[in-house]
Amino acid sequence: MKSMTGFGKEVLQHETYQIDVEIKTVNHRFLDMQLRMPKEANPYELAIRQLIKEKLQRGRVEIYVNLQKSGDGNKTVHIHWSLIHQLLQNMETELVDNYAIEQFDPTASVNQLLNNADFVEVVEEKTDDTQLEALLLKAIEAAVEKVDDSRQQEGEKIRQVLLEYSQDFSTKVQKLISFTELYETDYKERFEAKLKDWLSAHVDETRLLTEMAILLEKGDIHEELDRLLIHIDKLSQLLTQSAPVGRELDFLIQEMNREVNTIGSKSSPIEIKNYVVQLKTILEKIREQIQNVE
Repeated sequence: MKSMTGFGKEVLQHETYQIDVEIKTVNHRFLDMQLRMPKEANPYELAIRQLIKEKLQRGRVEIYVNLQKSGDGNKTVHIHWSLIHQLLQNMETELVDNYAIEQFDPTASVNQLLNNADFVEVVEEKTDDTQLEALLLKAIEAAVEKVDDSRQQEGEKIRQVLLEYSQDFSTKVQKLISFTELYETDYKERFEAKLKDWLSAHVDETRLLTEMAILLEKGDIHEELDRLLIHIDKLSQLLTQSAPVGRELDFLIQEMNREVNTIGSKSSPIEIKNYVVQLKTILEKIREQIQNVE
């Protein structure tokens, strides 16, 4: 059993890139993936989604990817010396001829020109896309593994809680079954009292038995109790499965709740009413827990 709540983080350092991946998940009816990553990673979105689907079946999954170039990466500097040389020659001619400067020192001018983008150009060579894809998917896979581990740990805690609730529910159903005789006796007494009142104490025994059988059939809870026992067995089976069972558990609890409600509507003894309330309380606790089960 896995929870739908989890977190995983991976930092992958490479000579070209540093990739930071964070993945967090919360409960959701379906698998809902939200990717937030730089445009350089957009071509690999489909591969990322497929990788996550292999591990996670349900939940809202938020993936954050941060991509940084390591150091100077593939940057190179190109200095346009021909332009600088041409500019310095023109400057020297102009200063000597027109301003009577006997000697021209180009050092200061060169230092200024090196800060000009027209003369010094930083070129970044294109990175191998295949290399980026491999690094990115490796980081995603590692982060997803950590998310999956955290969901398994949380899921085991939920399973233990559900086992306790299931045992408590089963115990109370068994006690409820023991009240079946009390339930039938209550119906018989009430029916006899009403029938005597209607017939002024002159009761036809055959008619009494027939009417009482019809009334007991309408109020019979044996069928609901039998189905509850079957549902309890199914619940125990689901709690031991490794495959995602969240949706099936949700449906099963709805069915169990329906049976308990029917028992409550058919029954009059206060003892049975009390157990119905307790059973509904346990089912609500179980329902709250399974909302976060994958």
